[in-house]
Amino acid sequence: EAGRIALDHAEAIFRTAEDLVATLRERGGARQVLRVGALSTLSRNFQIGFIAPFLAREDVEVVLRSGPQAQLLAGLEALALDVVLTNHPPARDAASRHLVHRIAEQPVSLIGPPALAGRPLAELLAREPLILPTAEGVLRAGLDALFETLSIVPRIAAEADDMAMLRLLARSGAGLAAIPPIVVRDELATGQLAELARFEGLTESFHAVTLRRRFPNPLVREALDAARAAARTMAQGAD
Repeated sequence: EAGRIALDHAEAIFRTAEDLVATLRERGGARQVLRVGALSTLSRNFQIGFIAPFLAREDVEVVLRSGPQAQLLAGLEALALDVVLTNHPPARDAASRHLVHRIAEQPVSLIGPPALAGRPLAELLAREPLILPTAEGVLRAGLDALFETLSIVPRIAAEADDMAMLRLLARSGAGLAAIPPIVVRDELATGQLAELARFEGLTESFHAVTLRRRFPNPLVREALDAARAAARTMAQGAD
C-alpha cells in the first residue's frame, strides 16, 4: 500500500511538471498559442466562431486540428491540445480529468428553398425528400421520435454524419435538411436557403472539453467566456 501511495504521488508530480512545461512552452515566445481540437464532423461555422476573437490578434497564434474524438481527447491528455470542441461530450467519472463546458445550445430547424416557406411542418416532412443526420447521432433519435409521433414515414434523400456535408447537400437542393441554422448561416443571410420550420424541443449542444490542469493556458478561459457571451447574444436576438 505504501508503494502504491508513493507511485500515485510520483505520477501527480510528473503530471504537474508536464503541465508546467507545456504552459511555459505556450508562453515562452513573443506570441501565445491556443491549440484547439475539433471533432471532424462539427459545424465549421461553430469552429470559426470559437476561434474568431483571436484571429485578428497579433499576439496569438491559433492551431486548429480536426479528427475523431478519441484521438483528440488523447491529444488533450498529452497536453498537445488546450481544448477540444465537440457535440458529443465524453463520459466522466470520479477519476476523469476532463472538464466539460457547455458553451452553446442551438435550435434545430428544417432548412430548404425559400419557395416552400409558410407550409406546415408536418406537410413538409411527409411530402418532401429529407436530408438527415445519421442514425448514430443524438439529433436523429429526436427526429425519429417526431416521425413516429406524427405517423410519418420520411422520404430520406440522404444521410450524413458531417455537418459540412449536410450543408452541401442542403445547398444542392437534394432535399430539406434537419440541421441547426448556424450550419447554413451564410446561406440564410443571402436568401439562398430559408428556415422553413423549427423543431420544438430539439436542440444540439456544443461543448468545449478541457483538462483539469494546475497551470492552464489563460487563452482557454478567454475563448470560453467569449463563446458563452456570443451564445447569449444569439439567443437574445432569436427571442
